[in-house]
Amino acid sequence: MAGAPNTTYPMPPLRAEGAGAEMGWTLMNGGRARLADFRGQVLVLDFYATWCVPCRQSIPHLIELHRRANPNGLQVVGLNVGGPDDRVAVAAFAAEFNIPYPLGVPDKPLSDFFLSDNDSIPQTFVFDRSGQLMKRFIGYDDSMPGELERVIQSALVVGSK
Repeated sequence: MAGAPNTTYPMPPLRAEGAGAEMGWTLMNGGRARLADFRGQVLVLDFYATWCVPCRQSIPHLIELHRRANPNGLQVVGLNVGGPDDRVAVAAFAAEFNIPYPLGVPDKPLSDFFLSDNDSIPQTFVFDRSGQLMKRFIGYDDSMPGELERVIQSALVVGSK
């Protein structure tokens, strides 16, 4: 794939407070998480499916970003949108890639909100420490890791202590 991946701002600014803050997901261990739970951290939400080839290509980079930047306030969360049949494959997928960050299934209002204008996967959303959406990545190609790295590093610097 040539050129940069499609990036857009399809929605009004979303912050980790207000109406969007209560949107969340169920973690693979049965726990719950919400956007609001990540105030003060840089949050990367990655919508994926285990059978999605570009999703699988992006995972090693997300793992590396998480390992390097998690101590500085980065939290990556993988959200499976591959459907009920794909959810049973998540544990094996996590083991195959040795994924260290949390995986979950988004609540319908969350996935409807974020994927309403384009349901292509992977889609990766980066939020700054205040919960402001910084960038949306649709798809994956060779240019995405560098751009994702730049956005995350910028977000980590702003508001860090």
